Amino acid sequence: MIRLPLATIASACMTGLLAVATAASAQTTTAAPAAADTGRLHAADQTFIADGTKAIATQRDAARIATSRSTDRDVKAFAERVSTDNAKISDALRAASPRGVDVPKNDPDAAVLASINNLRGAEFDKTYIEQVALAGEQKTLSAFQAEIASGRDEQLKDAAKKALPTIQQHYAMAQDLAKRKHLSGTAQ
Repeated sequence: MIRLPLATIASACMTGLLAVATAASAQTTTAAPAAADTGRLHAADQTFIADGTKAIATQRDAARIATSRSTDRDVKAFAERVSTDNAKISDALRAASPRGVDVPKNDPDAAVLASINNLRGAEFDKTYIEQVALAGEQKTLSAFQAEIASGRDEQLKDAAKKALPTIQQHYAMAQDLAKRKHLSGTAQ
């Protein structure tokens, strides 16, 4: 049996404890900034980041489906415009978000996409116009208006203000499209 002096054993124990404490401190230090930034963000801004980005991603992805599934040139033109514009809005939201706050890049509403994914032709066009173009644009409009009214982060509010005219234009285009296709002109 090897006999070690008590000082050597105590030194080894202290070194081990110091290593564990350092590792635990390093983990806490790297996780804390992101949590602190998210905690600083007002509830209205957090809701906007979640709801606004989901609405934009849903509109964008549904529009991409529409460009391949629709048989109507007006629906395709509307969808192409929405897809292009919403990609820019999505980028602007990510750029405006406070440092350390995670903004989902692609988190569309799966139920909305599933409702149109297997449809084709006139049935697709009707469902897309009513459920996505009208109801979806109205939901997107509400999310952006809520941020402008209640948000506290100036960069997010500014991004919402800049995007609002485009979203309003999308909604007006959706209403016009519904009217031309003899569908309900307002979302249910």
